Amino acid sequence: MSVIAYHASHEQHPPSALLRYAIAAEQAGFQAIHSSDHFHPWSERQGQSGFSFAWIGAAMQATTVPFSVVCAPGQRYHPAIVAQAVATLAEMFPGRFSVELGSGEALNENITGDVWPQKEERNARLLECVQVMRRLLQGERVTHNGLVRVRDAKLYSLPSVVPPLMAAALSAPTAGWAGTWADGLITVGGEEEQLQQIINAFRDNGGAGKPVYVQIAFSYARSEAEALDAAFEQWRTNLFATEVLNDLGQPTQFDSIGDYVRREDLMDKMVITADPEKCITMIRQYVRMGIDRIILHNVNRQQDVFIKDFGENVLPHI
Repeated sequence: MSVIAYHASHEQHPPSALLRYAIAAEQAGFQAIHSSDHFHPWSERQGQSGFSFAWIGAAMQATTVPFSVVCAPGQRYHPAIVAQAVATLAEMFPGRFSVELGSGEALNENITGDVWPQKEERNARLLECVQVMRRLLQGERVTHNGLVRVRDAKLYSLPSVVPPLMAAALSAPTAGWAGTWADGLITVGGEEEQLQQIINAFRDNGGAGKPVYVQIAFSYARSEAEALDAAFEQWRTNLFATEVLNDLGQPTQFDSIGDYVRREDLMDKMVITADPEKCITMIRQYVRMGIDRIILHNVNRQQDVFIKDFGENVLPHI
């Protein structure tokens, strides 16, 4: 059965509000929580960027459901520090935490002042980070010299069960590469044929039998006009190709390219609705595909309304 998860968007909400939403989401029937991990938001209009690992500890203490987070070790984060954060959360909350590792985006990683590498080098760096993290989580003392450097690192607070180190991938080639090393896959929702190609690439290259998560961005409100306004105000900067978005370094750059998006463009890119039945149909599409965890990200800021309405009118029918 598919697990339905609530997406906690640190770019859009203060951490204190997100904590309240996570608690309410569990009470409403969401079965897991997924967290973003940003240093900068996608847009000045979004206006937030809480530190995910600090927030996750508080949110897991306040709830009982599983948590996951997308994270990019290698530039902003040293892999030994990510391994320490993962080990700490997994030790405190056994069996409830997993992490999805990606190659990152300039928006968050450029703060170090280091050169932003090409995609091939970022992937190679990510794989080195995963290898370092796995060794540390097994209790090894690690020295590594490559695209990342580690010297005599050892974790002393280890979890009883090592949590899954999953991969984040938005294309079939990246998903196929991730199948060779990852414990699972997270990708984003979209056209079914293209999504199936990404999933098949992962499964055909070592990912068979491993969990697949899909994150769906949509806009729900109690009127369609309000849902469209929210999508245009909060999410129009996110509609461009990954090759464009990955290399932009500041929220103001995202806002600049967002000036070229029209309201009608959004209708073709995401579900925008006030109809719970339409949301049920959207989710059931991914259930039929056999997705293990379906992560719902309503880009509307009115999360209390979203959580209440889905708890009453959507989740009971999935």
